[in-house]
Amino acid sequence: MPDTVDVVIPVEAAAAVALADERTREAMGRLVSRVLHPQAGPSELARAIAETKAEARAAGLTDAMIDEELAAYNAERRDAGT
Repeated sequence: MPDTVDVVIPVEAAAAVALADERTREAMGRLVSRVLHPQAGPSELARAIAETKAEARAAGLTDAMIDEELAAYNAERRDAGT
């Protein structure tokens, strides 16, 4: 990211572990910058979600099918954490 500076902010220990990864830090830096200086129009995340949704619909998936798959994925993640 051009014209960036390092700042120190307090975060929970788990967040600090995730921020040890350079790509994650850069992504979070972009997110913080956008939140503090929002731009007109949909965000990159909103555009990516819309594109993914359009691709899923073009492949014949319905919102209900996607919701079901996400629920199963989240349940697997919860079960794996216990």
